[in-house]
Amino acid sequence: MSIVTAEELPTDGPLLGLDPGTKTIGLAVSDLRRSIATGIITLRRTKMAKDADEVFALYTERQCTGIVLGLPVQMDGREGPRAQSVRAFARNLLAVRDVPILLWDERLSTSAVERMLIEADTRRSKRKEVIDKLAAAYILQGALDFLSREN
Repeated sequence: MSIVTAEELPTDGPLLGLDPGTKTIGLAVSDLRRSIATGIITLRRTKMAKDADEVFALYTERQCTGIVLGLPVQMDGREGPRAQSVRAFARNLLAVRDVPILLWDERLSTSAVERMLIEADTRRSKRKEVIDKLAAAYILQGALDFLSREN
């Protein structure tokens, strides 16, 4: 496979959601019916080969059939340096293992999750600990909701 459109994703099996940052990668997974996204872990980034091994270990363990990768599009819809970095990350993942990857507009996902955590009166130290995996779940849930409307 490769970078795919929503219509090209396999229609069954869980999806793995990724929110790649410069220092961490938030990961989330959907249920089998693709209705709920759950944040599972935040990986500390090291070398790409090790990062890919960890991502694909979870991908295999959770029996995923595709990846939803958060693409940080700017507010005006253009792609800046961060989006190009995510596209390079996707290419690097595909060089390790050929799986379908959907790039999903993740505009404001981290700030939306942070707002929810603040409203829930979550301590700053706890927010820092969970924000990346929850942002991955937020991104994946947006894709799941879109996919459910399309089918």
